[in-house]
Amino acid sequence: MTEEKTNITENTPESPAAAVVAQEPEQKWDAASFPLKTVLGIKVGMAGIYSEGGQVIPVSVIDASSCVLTHVKTAKSDGYNAVQLGIGECKQKNLTKAYLTQFKKKDILPLRWLREFRVQTPEKFRTGTKLSVEIFSPGDIVDISGISRGKGFAGVMKRHGFAGLPASHGASDKERSRGSSGGGSGQPQRVLKGTRMAGRMGSDWVTTQNLEVVKVDRENQWLMVKGAVPGPVGNLLVVKETTKHLKHKRPPMAPAKSAKKQATKKSAPPKPAAKK
Repeated sequence: MTEEKTNITENTPESPAAAVVAQEPEQKWDAASFPLKTVLGIKVGMAGIYSEGGQVIPVSVIDASSCVLTHVKTAKSDGYNAVQLGIGECKQKNLTKAYLTQFKKKDILPLRWLREFRVQTPEKFRTGTKLSVEIFSPGDIVDISGISRGKGFAGVMKRHGFAGLPASHGASDKERSRGSSGGGSGQPQRVLKGTRMAGRMGSDWVTTQNLEVVKVDRENQWLMVKGAVPGPVGNLLVVKETTKHLKHKRPPMAPAKSAKKQATKKSAPPKPAAKK
């Protein structure tokens, strides 16, 4: 009698069955639970969008599509806890060798701007995490920092808001001057440090506080904030949760037509029909 041979296929490394590995679903990053409510952005410009009541809201558009967490510092390795954020993809030739080496070690695209922020729990952050504008939601109040526009050399009236000297009795060449700068009675006879004078205006790191987030564009990673923000188009901006400790969000904007006008229109008697 002939014995029947049965071929048993095992999941050996050479077999095609072993090549199929069960892939675990990727865990999506939850923006709501992100411990740092701060993002870097680039100013795109200004626009006007309509509210539900039909009012035009002037907004500043901020692009945060390339914001990445580039480095995590701990008290054990660096002496303090902080995270470093970067934004603005650029060419390798535009960076120094020291900066370029940092990005290559962490397998991150070269970025133009880097900013550091102190945190309390650095273990919750991971290098290479791409931040999203979903950290914020419409109605949030934020503070936005950036370098203001440079206005060149300016006098004291434009730079500091001085009132100027009297424009009478023929003093045509002294109307916009600051007046005397020496000391008065009981003061040292010299110009004190910090005296407000004419000089270079603008190009300073300034912060505009209490700006309202009007819209969050998830598709383009744009943040639309009501009002103006520092600097020209293409400027680096730091958007973070306000430090004013507001107890509640601002109420929604009123509709374009007031309730009084609508009530008077409804209560008005109908017009008589025109005689033929």
